[in-house]
Amino acid sequence: MKPKQILISILAVLFVFPLMGTFAQQAANSGSIEVITTFDYPGTGNSTLPQKINERGDIVGVFIDSLGVTRAFVRFSNGSFSAPIVDPNDTVGFTEGRGINNPGTVCGDYAASDGNSHGFFLSGGTFTEYDVPGAVSTVVLGINDAASFTGGFDPGSGIFQGYVSVGGTITSFSVPGAILTLAYETNNSNELVVGYYIDSSGILHGYFRNTNGALHFPIDPSGSTATVLFGLNDRNWVVGRYADSPGATHGLFFVPPNSFFTFDYPGSTFTSLNGINDKGFICGRYVDASGIAHGIIARVRGTPPTNAAGPEMKAFNSPSLATPLNPSPSTWGDAMPAR
Repeated sequence: MKPKQILISILAVLFVFPLMGTFAQQAANSGSIEVITTFDYPGTGNSTLPQKINERGDIVGVFIDSLGVTRAFVRFSNGSFSAPIVDPNDTVGFTEGRGINNPGTVCGDYAASDGNSHGFFLSGGTFTEYDVPGAVSTVVLGINDAASFTGGFDPGSGIFQGYVSVGGTITSFSVPGAILTLAYETNNSNELVVGYYIDSSGILHGYFRNTNGALHFPIDPSGSTATVLFGLNDRNWVVGRYADSPGATHGLFFVPPNSFFTFDYPGSTFTSLNGINDKGFICGRYVDASGIAHGIIARVRGTPPTNAAGPEMKAFNSPSLATPLNPSPSTWGDAMPAR
């Protein structure tokens, strides 16, 4: 599919719920999300899964070819694409691009032949491998301009914990009772970390973590059966997706502490919003009727009107003691960690 110019304005008609504290200054009274264009990584039958976007408009992501081989890519702001990005240690055809900062450093993960994942950073054409010390598996899911990064790791128990690395210091955490916790991104101020966790019933929920270590969870729109928070910007605007009981998946725009707006690509039953920059540009994807995923570039105008999220709990860092979950690709989101 060739890139096509689309301008879709989702008009604001919902009631705006009041926000609290510093977040109140960031919210306007109305706004919209507009799709600017769609795109596909070149090649017949490729599914295109954008993950993060930097201030220049460069997008990192994943494409899956018709044989199921997974490769990372960068779509540059001028619309051109990098060659497929393959970690030198990837021997099984699975390399993911997960984050990109303004200096252009890409982070991601690859799978080894033993089934474990390992993180990497790519800068100036040079790969640097990364594993949390002592971990069996590591994924790196986001990186900010100061090279603070986030992700998840398995210390050997089979239970993934979230982590954030700031100034070389790694802090790990888990939502209490979770059987998996993943940290997808921290903003440049390190004010918030966002991600998702899986509860003891196998349900996915969003969360955010403050600089003081407090975890706010669950973050779920009304009617959600599974929620993932993927990315945020320095305005503390958060994007993600959620599924509902009829089986549709909706793009999610979330303003902490408890407000959200739903966005659906016209004609699709699957929309995911994965990254957002400070200018309000969003990258994500929709899935067509044949099951092929296509990239989306959209833009926030103002602040879309929001509804309140469900009740949340607060807790400080707590290791999960629950029985581990088998993170199979059949889990909602078609991959684990979700993308």
